[in-house]
Amino acid sequence: MDDDPRRELAEFLKARRTRIRPQDVGLEPGPRRRVPGLRREEIALLAGVSSDYYQRMEQGRDVRPSGQVLDALARALAFSAEESRHLHTLAAAARTPVRRRRPRVPEVVPPTTLRLLRTMTAPAMVVGQHLDLLAWNPLAGALLGELTALPRPARNMLWLLLQPGADLTCPDRAATVGELTAMLRTAVAADPSHPQALELVGELAVHSAEFRTLWGRHDIEETTRGRMRVVHPLVGDLALDWDAYRLPGVSPGPMIVAYTAEDDSADSERLQLLARLVDTSSPAALPVGLSDSPPNNKPRRAGHHCISDRSST
Repeated sequence: MDDDPRRELAEFLKARRTRIRPQDVGLEPGPRRRVPGLRREEIALLAGVSSDYYQRMEQGRDVRPSGQVLDALARALAFSAEESRHLHTLAAAARTPVRRRRPRVPEVVPPTTLRLLRTMTAPAMVVGQHLDLLAWNPLAGALLGELTALPRPARNMLWLLLQPGADLTCPDRAATVGELTAMLRTAVAADPSHPQALELVGELAVHSAEFRTLWGRHDIEETTRGRMRVVHPLVGDLALDWDAYRLPGVSPGPMIVAYTAEDDSADSERLQLLARLVDTSSPAALPVGLSDSPPNNKPRRAGHHCISDRSST
């Protein structure tokens, strides 16, 4: 990942431009078109800006587009509301003068949140802004795998699902990895020079061709709920709903993710069976002082790991 916000903005625009077909915007494809999607000058024309100005944006040069220009580009590129917000976030970062990197402190789960986890009868965990697993109650640990057997830096949702064998317990693992990558892309847009984000993305890209491809797509996702499917070794197939709730404070930041099953369903019965097999009286796990650095090597599989199925906003 490039820590220059101008490059992030440039790559996002380029990735989106190459996905739009000429016929989607009323243009003739033409037999001599050599590039996928639209040409730079075509986007500039549709947005009502000069070709030179748009070219400088895609080259990552020091341009500071106004809100009106960004909105025009979003319309020309057929952005969703979520993509438009992301474009404005990237442009705001690109307009900010380069400053000396400020110190960051590790994300901390408040004691009150830990108490809340202990009182919850449903599987629940706290996930950091870069998808680190910061804390969880015993039932979540039993549901998602032997998290405590992994080194602290490896307790990350993407790391877990990029391990060999994750497909065996996560039937829709590939789709979930794509969504988590898009969530990570969205999270780092607000602070692209964050050292943890830089190291995490770099390590994932080195170890996983799948991640490299997904990261290069510049997809974004802001999810608050979804579905999780897991083939659990003790209770069999489980299909659960999950909801995410941001902790009070800076956004993006940690959030509580809770898993539930529909009342009187087979999934609810299996989840209750799993709860009876787990010592739910033990305290919620808290990896205090989670490292800002990802592991140097892809973590070995420890138990089963399955985070979520296709999610929705």
